[in-house]
Amino acid sequence: MASKTLTFSVRPRGKPLNKLPEELSLSSTSSSSDLYFQLASSSKTSVHRLRITKGSDGSFIPNTSSLPISDTGLRDGSTIHVKDLGTLSLPLLPLHLHQFHSAPYPTLFQTTANGPSSSPPGPQISWRLVFVLEYLGPLLIHPLLYILLSSRDSSQSFLQTLSCILITLHFAKRELETLFLHRFSSATMPLFNLFKNSAHYWLLAGLNIAFWTYRPNSPAAGASNPWITWPSVVLYVIGELGNLNAHLILRSLRSAGGNERGIPHGFGYGLVTCPNYMFETLAWIGICGVTWSLASVLFAAVAVAQMGVWAQKREVRYRREFGGKYQKKKSVMLPGLW
Repeated sequence: MASKTLTFSVRPRGKPLNKLPEELSLSSTSSSSDLYFQLASSSKTSVHRLRITKGSDGSFIPNTSSLPISDTGLRDGSTIHVKDLGTLSLPLLPLHLHQFHSAPYPTLFQTTANGPSSSPPGPQISWRLVFVLEYLGPLLIHPLLYILLSSRDSSQSFLQTLSCILITLHFAKRELETLFLHRFSSATMPLFNLFKNSAHYWLLAGLNIAFWTYRPNSPAAGASNPWITWPSVVLYVIGELGNLNAHLILRSLRSAGGNERGIPHGFGYGLVTCPNYMFETLAWIGICGVTWSLASVLFAAVAVAQMGVWAQKREVRYRREFGGKYQKKKSVMLPGLW
């Protein structure tokens, strides 16, 4: 199809951006990400602050290099509405470190991965920075309370020491994946989400589990039962390695800085929609078997319930986006159960 120039009328929604142009011209072969880039460049603002919708029906135009302008429904003379989502309240980590297919653990209460495009207006914060700050809580709290709650008369037990090691390694792995592995399709979310999501990890996974596990009279302070402890450690290792492998597969589906989507294949993906969540569940079953703590069971139950919701949404999205190319799954996270 021959390329032609399309001219759009640009109208602000809400408080207008400074220097927002009244008209914008693009080639019909340009992508929707080119539309975002041109508007951001003209208005001298970050592309992550923009939300663009069609004037005809108000439908959202995503910021992606894989969607040609000709497929958005926009025509020469169409009107587009541009909304300012707000300022970036905290700096982004270097972009090349952290672009990814979709959040392997979408932040709690944030059940979509549309990022800035679907975020309400107001101060924004980088998705990658939210992940770093969320996981930092348990990573610091567990070693700290392990030391502070130890008895003056005796050191922490084998199970308490093992619990601290496993949980610290778990969240250290998450931090390293956040910095060097994951590729986000979106850049920012509302700043308020940081406080909601951090409470889940800092309080429920951090203070809650640490307090009930490292106290001198906790169940983990007693003797270890090797018939429970070592199978639990094996489950933990399988879960962590399987989870890492699933994340590497997700990473391979998208180029750095790209927005393309793909169908994941590989170990675990023939069983369930989201094997990363399946292996995450195995790892936490292992942690529960080592800590002997109802606090660990509580966090694991909340996490599994939320991951199940995300997995169901992912299955629906795969079926919608890929149609017959995608092999439908009966189980989205736990084979034969969920």
